[in-house]
Amino acid sequence: MNWNAWIRQTHRWLSIAFTAVVVAIFVTLGMGKEPAQWVYFLPLFPLALMTLTGLYMFALPYAAKWRGAQRADG
Repeated sequence: MNWNAWIRQTHRWLSIAFTAVVVAIFVTLGMGKEPAQWVYFLPLFPLALMTLTGLYMFALPYAAKWRGAQRADG
């Protein structure tokens, strides 16, 4: 698997983990239980990693254009 595919797959799995944690928190709140304060920080780790992988994927088309322009000028 190449680097870009690995980043995309990681981003997908992180989004599943993030969604599962957020849903679990809402279900816990819906049952009338108040989770420990640290539980609210659990979604931040996958969210931070998703931000990094998302920014990488966002920049890919621009980097490809930039590299293509450099090769054409070469």
